[in-house]
Parts: sequence; structure tokens; C-alpha cells
Amino acid sequence: MDQTTPDEHAVVPFLRTGPPPDRTRWEGWQQWRKIRGTFVPAPRLTPAEYQSLSPRRRALHDLHRTATHVNMRLQETPMSARVANLMRGRLQNNAVKFMPGTRDGLMINGGGFQGKTETACDAAASFEDVWREVHHQLLPGRTPGTRDVFVPVAYCRLPVRATPKGLCKAILNVYDNPHPGTLDDLVRAVRDAIRDHHTTALLIDDITRLRLHREDDQDTLDLIRELMDLNVTLILIGVDVPGSGLLRGAYVDQRTGQWVFPDNSRGGRHSTAAATQTGRRFDMVDLDPFDYSTPAGITAFLDHLAGIEDQLRLLRSFEGMLTSGEMPEYLFGRTRGVVGLLRRLIEDGCTEAILTGEERLTPELLAKTTIHLGNMDDLDPGAGEVPDIPQNTAPPTKPKPRRRHGRNTVLDDRGNRPAAGD
Repeated sequence: MDQTTPDEHAVVPFLRTGPPPDRTRWEGWQQWRKIRGTFVPAPRLTPAEYQSLSPRRRALHDLHRTATHVNMRLQETPMSARVANLMRGRLQNNAVKFMPGTRDGLMINGGGFQGKTETACDAAASFEDVWREVHHQLLPGRTPGTRDVFVPVAYCRLPVRATPKGLCKAILNVYDNPHPGTLDDLVRAVRDAIRDHHTTALLIDDITRLRLHREDDQDTLDLIRELMDLNVTLILIGVDVPGSGLLRGAYVDQRTGQWVFPDNSRGGRHSTAAATQTGRRFDMVDLDPFDYSTPAGITAFLDHLAGIEDQLRLLRSFEGMLTSGEMPEYLFGRTRGVVGLLRRLIEDGCTEAILTGEERLTPELLAKTTIHLGNMDDLDPGAGEVPDIPQNTAPPTKPKPRRRHGRNTVLDDRGNRPAAGD
């Protein structure tokens, strides 16, 4: 049976059951790691093939197309490739080091909705795919009656109002471990969990929620630095790290270009004798938006648009729909090259194109489309996690063609002959 005449009673294969995976829990991370990249997009149909479907199958195909547009694959950009390559290299290097001591960390910096989290999580998942193969060869057996406690990658988010206790609880939630009552016991439980679960990489998102004007913020940052003593690679993800104050007291090592955080001299309540006397070192890498001011930047943006265009399932789409004419400049103007804003604009534009029967994207249709950022309850605008959205939505104005009168006379825009001498 071909794609244009599907079984009327076939199971809808593209819808998920249950809530989306929660990557801040180890079970949810594993579920997401295994299913990422497995979504099957809707088949490409011509308008005639679409019309030949029954009303029910057309409705299901429209739903599948919508699912395709909101589940577009993660596309690598020159900016994200630089971040991912550095991160994968850092994780692999640190994972095979045998000597004790702190492991160099990584800070991923960028604006809101620029894809920092997805880039970091995808790179960590790719590392885990390889690392699990190594672990399976070293320890192929499992203990009967117990669950798999091997958690090479742990991902958590810093609470909006960060405290050392809050961070410890967020990390323990990854492993579904209980929360002791005192801070000392919480820190000890975190250290035990990271060691016992053989965690190699710890990703802490929304790190710039730390304001550092509160003592709790400073103690939380000190605790984060001390976690580097646990033979774990820290990946810190935040918005405008240089302007957040997180680098206060740090300096750049001129030999390596790394940021160095000296040992805490304030004697935080959570400090332990296990902390080494070595300064904590981080590389900082920026995930920037697209640049439309250079030939290389324009080419990268056009390549990205071509990749998006290839994933769309509009019945009247055509090659160059997003990459030709005034469309690239219009899309850049609407989004300032921010990947997340571009994605939302395309998603909502495709929904409008299907509902109205336009079945293609044009500047005129997108001008009627508002960029919706979705549920922002878990975002902190004060930390820069919500980007500014350009307000100018008008499509480019096309100059009116100058009309010819007779063979040689050109009329002006009002249809009048030019005055003598013009």
C-alpha cells in the first residue's frame, strides 16, 4: 500500500503517548537520548495526491504535517558546530584521564533562544552513546534485582532563586535520590551520587540566574566550582556570562586562554577538606546568532534556510521558497538571526499556511504571523532567557514597475508622461 492510499484504520505512528521526556531525571534523559532523531516526517504529497485522500486521511495528514513542522531536526550551524566539537572533545579528554585532580570545565554563553541547551544536550548525548559502548565492554553484566545505575551524563537546571540546597536537590532529583535535611548532608549526598552513578559529565543550565548580590548566590557558585573536584566535567550554560558577574574574581590564563577561578577564600559553609588547592579552569565558548553582514555569514544563513525548507511539507512549497528573492532578508529582519525565533516563526507560519490554504510561505503571510515563544513560566526574563522580538513585521515593499507607453516612452508611477527635459 503506497503513501497516497493509506489504510483508513492504520495506527497514527507520529504521535507520542504520555508527557515529553524530562531530561532533568535520568530516566527521562535516557528516553530522550534514545528517541532523538527518530521522528518520521510526513510523506511529500502533491496537491492532486492530497485531494485524492478521504477527508479523514487528509485531516490525519495535516496533523502529521503539523507534527513534522514542530519537530524539525536539529540543524548544525557553524556556531553550534564550534560549541559541539569543543564540548565533545572536552568530555572525551576528561573521561580518559587517570590522574586525580580537577577537570577543566566549559561555559557555553549566548543569548536566549539561540540553541545553547539543545546543542549542549545533543553533544552530551553523542558522547554518552560512545561511552556506554565502552562501559558495556568493561562491565557487560548487570546485578539481578537492581536497576541500571550507570548515569554518565546528568542534566539539571538551576532554580530561579538559587541556593546551595536548591542546587543539591536539583542534582539529586536527576538520580531520584532522597533529600537529606542539612546542607552538609545534601552536599555529601551529591558527591556520593555523582561517584556511585559513575557520572562523567554534569550539565547545569541557566547558570546566569545567579545574581551574586545575595550570599546564597555566591555560596551556590562556590559549590559549583567545588564539584569539579569529583572527577566530573562541568558544563555551565547561561545567557551573557561575561555580563552576569559570574566571572568576578576570575582571570584569563595568558598561556591557555582559559578562565581561572582561584580557590574560595571566603570559607563557604559547604567547603570541605576534599577541595584541592588547584584553581578551577573553564573555557568559555559563545553560541552567536547568524551574521548577515559578511558573505560567509549570509551563506551560512542561506544554508540553514535551505535545510529548513527541505523539512517543510507544504503542498505549494517550491525550491527557493525561503532562500530566494526578499525572503532571506525578511526572515533575518524578523528574527535577527536567532535560531529559536526563526524556528518559531516558521512553525507558526506553516500552521497559518495550512489553515488558510495558502500552502506556502511568503513575506505577506509571515507578516500576519506573530512569533509566540510558548510557555515561559520556567524562564527568567531577568536573566536574559527571554529574547527581544523585533517588532517590524511588515513585508518588504516592492517598487512599482515603470510602465511603457508606446515603444519608447516610459511613464512615471502615476502613469504620466515625464516633463520635457526629464
